[in-house]
Amino acid sequence: MLVAVLSVLSELTQPSMDALEVLRDASQFQWFTVTLLVLVIYVYAVEVERRNWDAVLAGLALWLMDWINEILNSAILHATDRSALWTVTGHTSYLILVGLTIEISMMFLIMGIVFVKMLPGDRELRLAGIPNRWIFVLLFSCLAVFIEELLVHTGWFHWEYWFWNKWNPLLIVIFGYATFFAVAAWVYDMQSRARQLRVVGSLAAVVVVLLATFGLAGWL
Repeated sequence: MLVAVLSVLSELTQPSMDALEVLRDASQFQWFTVTLLVLVIYVYAVEVERRNWDAVLAGLALWLMDWINEILNSAILHATDRSALWTVTGHTSYLILVGLTIEISMMFLIMGIVFVKMLPGDRELRLAGIPNRWIFVLLFSCLAVFIEELLVHTGWFHWEYWFWNKWNPLLIVIFGYATFFAVAAWVYDMQSRARQLRVVGSLAAVVVVLLATFGLAGWL
């Protein structure tokens, strides 16, 4: 139903055209990307050295959740022939998808580890009677949406639809970020390493299937 409603608007927006113009254009590459990659590797290397597999797997889980969102976001652009829910324009070393730059992807790789390191050690602790995990999920999600709002004002990040903008932030908080942080916390708190690996592996499989499906359809 959502696609049917959005399809009424059939003209590509200017941000959509700008993003498609540089989509996966290797000539945009900048050397700072290599430095960012090394920093991401360092963050994970530190956790691996400490055998902090809970944080490593939680970080990967959040990153994979973002990939699922980004793939579906790209599919919305092609389904509506107008715009994705969010679009990225401006300078980037590599635009992977219309809403995902290489820099953003690396940021999400680190974000999950940052998030779980902020969680209280006692998963049962309640703050004002509320489970601490839910409070931190909400806080981080609201902070992320606030940062997105700042990015919108730069003119490099774009929201197109009335139900997904600063006047209606609830869906962005819930589906844009809360699901990411909730899954990261869930994986982090699991008592079974095998279960953690199954969840992360399942998320990776979903990403691969979505990439193959929409990629072959030309919707990415």
